Amino acid sequence: MTFWEYLSSRHQQLLTDAYQHASAVFQCMVVATLIGVLIAVATYRSDWAGGLATTATSTVLTIPSLAMIGLLIPVVGLGVPPTVTALTLYGLLPIVRNAIVGLRGVDPSLVDAARGIGMSRFARLLRVELPLAWPPILTGIRVATQMLMGIAAIAAYASGPGLGNEIFRGISSLGSANALNQVLAGTLGIVVLALLFDAAYVLIGRLTIPRGIRV
Repeated sequence: MTFWEYLSSRHQQLLTDAYQHASAVFQCMVVATLIGVLIAVATYRSDWAGGLATTATSTVLTIPSLAMIGLLIPVVGLGVPPTVTALTLYGLLPIVRNAIVGLRGVDPSLVDAARGIGMSRFARLLRVELPLAWPPILTGIRVATQMLMGIAAIAAYASGPGLGNEIFRGISSLGSANALNQVLAGTLGIVVLALLFDAAYVLIGRLTIPRGIRV
């Protein structure tokens, strides 16, 4: 069976796996973005706290993804829980680091001007600092998403959702007629999803970042 014949015969299952893969990454990115930005907001004013936050989140990336999921299985079980937990933890570093850099890069004179017109600290953060820090934050989200697309494939080890199941099935049946087709279909599916997500982020950037700031 050729690769295209395999895609034709398995397209329904592949589409289901692709949807589950994209859904898992998207939901974990939403959670990681909220947590990452909150960590950055809480720590960016202090060099010590900001350094600690960056170090703590970067330490997570030193743990191999397969080992991370393996360690989570006894705690949260198989399936979606270890997948969501691992992906969220792995997605934090680019977001935390870029959010801290972005918030620290806001022109102090703009913050002082907002303070001068009576804005509270929360209002300054919400209406001045975070909007100006959004471009680097979005870049961090893009980087994290590309990382998670690949890492999410390992979730199949813990019976997690996504295209990793197709890859693992192919690897476990090497030598069979469709083993290579399975690995190739899963891999190319992840690549296509990563490109689609990145294109969506480019569009979001064009819609949410003023031209002057982009330049």
